[in-house]
Amino acid sequence: MSRLSFSWLHRSAARRCWAGLGLCLLLTTGECWLRAPEPVAPKAAWPSGAEAVTGPLVLQAAGRIPMPVDASAAHASTLLAMPPGHPAALQAYWFAGSRESGPDVQIAASEFDRTAQQWTPASYVVNRHRAAAVLGFGLRRLGNPVAWRDGQGRTHLFVVATGLGGWAAGRILHLRQDAPQQAFHPLGVLPLSWLWNTSHLVRAMPLPLADGGMVLPAYFELGIKYPVALRFDAAGEFRGMMRMSQRGDLLQPTLLPRSETEWVALLRDNRAQRQLRAVISHDAGRNWEDLPDLDMPNPDASVAGLSLRPGLMYLAHNPRAESRAQLVLSRSSDALHWTRLEVLAQGDGRSEFSYPSMAWVDGSLWVSYTEERRGIAWQRFMPLPTPR
Repeated sequence: MSRLSFSWLHRSAARRCWAGLGLCLLLTTGECWLRAPEPVAPKAAWPSGAEAVTGPLVLQAAGRIPMPVDASAAHASTLLAMPPGHPAALQAYWFAGSRESGPDVQIAASEFDRTAQQWTPASYVVNRHRAAAVLGFGLRRLGNPVAWRDGQGRTHLFVVATGLGGWAAGRILHLRQDAPQQAFHPLGVLPLSWLWNTSHLVRAMPLPLADGGMVLPAYFELGIKYPVALRFDAAGEFRGMMRMSQRGDLLQPTLLPRSETEWVALLRDNRAQRQLRAVISHDAGRNWEDLPDLDMPNPDASVAGLSLRPGLMYLAHNPRAESRAQLVLSRSSDALHWTRLEVLAQGDGRSEFSYPSMAWVDGSLWVSYTEERRGIAWQRFMPLPTPR
């Protein structure tokens, strides 16, 4: 081979190498919004009716949400508070079937009837085969639904959907229900990366904004792991994405606003230290910085946080590094220092009570969580009046 041809091949290989590195950089940085930032920073909104809560919480009711017929496994519930006047106080969504990642897994739903004060029979609302027929490509598994109501009262579902590969190769499928009792119809996969929008997933509840929009916490999981914040306007249109941490081992962020513009996110850590981690934004999510490690053990598991107002926040989490056998409810004034209030569930070392979700509605704090991977449990807490 001549020196000229060898030199050309060397340069060609170098170009391919740099091109590959560039593609990896595009996939894994996510340093800025995909679309131009809005001139006015969004402001966090607080749950309606929670501003006067001062007293301790007391358990008012608890149980299991009904399962779909013939479903023996359930996981990853999410709660959606409904507005006053709606027949239901809240809705619950989760994935159910014979086993996680099974070919029969679908997204199930139930709602808590305000009049009957009980959960309705569960039904399936998202089927991978029907969704794939609309999208024009196959879906192998579904999981981790997250629900939100937009400014027009429509319900949006964000669901992790995979094709080839495992959960780390998942994409975020966006569906919408335009009116009660109508079917959810797929709108598409969120446009989050150059490589078929691969390896972005959701888990925690959205942060509602004062303008009617929301911020959806999500995370990248292929190779390295890092959290991202997805901005949606009041009509449910995707506005952009911001990376939330420079670390490469954090996932499943939950957002806790301390004020309208100062937000903390708590995160699951994939490292061996088994601790919760934290990041903070002082400008409503435009910029984020990593905080020093918290002294909060966590068994590499999802947590759920909810801010009722500035200075009052609740967290449902697994407090033991070694297992998910205990789930507790804690309270904080700053999202960084927590006081344990209640043991929500516990068992032996092989038990699992995990992946909680929270909502505030009808003057109550509601918590749902996976119970032994066989069902979705729920608890309702009401605040005691402050003594006069």
